[in-house]
Amino acid sequence: MEKTIILTAGGTGGHLFPAQALATELVERGWTVHLATDDRAERFTASFPAKEIHIIPSATLSSKNPLKLIGAAFTLLMGYLKSRSLVSRLKPKVVVGFGGYPTIPPMLAARHKGVPTVLHEANAVLGRANRFLAKSVKKIAMGVKSAASGLSAHIHTGNPVRDAIHDAAERDYEAHQADGAFRLLVFGGSQGAQFFSSALPDAIGKLSESDRARLEVVQQARPEDEASLKSAYEALGVSQTVATFFSDMHEHLASAHFVIARAGASTVSELAIVGRPSLLVPYPFALDHDQAANAEHLATSGGAVLSKQADLSAEKLAEILKNALDDPAKLALAAESAKKAGVPDASKRLADLVETASL
Repeated sequence: MEKTIILTAGGTGGHLFPAQALATELVERGWTVHLATDDRAERFTASFPAKEIHIIPSATLSSKNPLKLIGAAFTLLMGYLKSRSLVSRLKPKVVVGFGGYPTIPPMLAARHKGVPTVLHEANAVLGRANRFLAKSVKKIAMGVKSAASGLSAHIHTGNPVRDAIHDAAERDYEAHQADGAFRLLVFGGSQGAQFFSSALPDAIGKLSESDRARLEVVQQARPEDEASLKSAYEALGVSQTVATFFSDMHEHLASAHFVIARAGASTVSELAIVGRPSLLVPYPFALDHDQAANAEHLATSGGAVLSKQADLSAEKLAEILKNALDDPAKLALAAESAKKAGVPDASKRLADLVETASL
């Protein structure tokens, strides 16, 4: 008999990447995987190992405008009705939600149809959609071990990561030479990249000419910042690769001597599994301040430096970069500490939990 499972996730990388990793593990175990998501997911699903991808109408209930709230509620109702039809047709043994408002219709439909449900929360604290669903699910898996989760009973599985990250993890950290090239990777996601685009050139401009000449910067930028960031680095004489999106981010992560990034759950988990030293700057406008909680475990382990954005002046950032440039041994130790904090078998742990819930 075919073992069918529905994975449902919001259409962003942070939600879809753990779902993809679990899907890969489940397919190897003989499951037929279906993905229910929203129409933002197209750029991330080309390699998703699902038999079929189902686009579910979805909306966010965050507006204070009554008309927009009514419209969002109607869209979610349409998503729920489509999800009920999907669950009835596929007859899954279990439905697994990975967060985001698009998960609410399929998870509710599964619950009302008597299908077991499991939540995976990638962050150290439950997101709003997962908080709404938490009381009615059979199991809750947490991606980040933290007292900030707000749950008295949950299972820490870690965050599943894509095969490409596991491939990158096989490459040992190569400490830079004291006077050699220094590969700096900078990324911030769609919401968090703007600050880095202005802060990094200012900080690098405070380094000596000889230090700037050693830098090889790979940086993600918003489309509106891409040209100006390239120009700023060219004016500073810094080798740079700036783009709005990197399909080979795992390669850049594996090659990096030092990483500067936000502290989304996927980022923190991938840094730990690959084992790369980092400066983590939590996005200050996150609704639940989840990024600071995500980064805490990695920073406590010695694998990362944690800084509030408000504390990160150009002078302070230049000081951090200078210390990294001048102390390869310290970065190598941080890389080792980061890797010890990782959970490389998270996909297997989560798959075990899901299979138990399906019985």
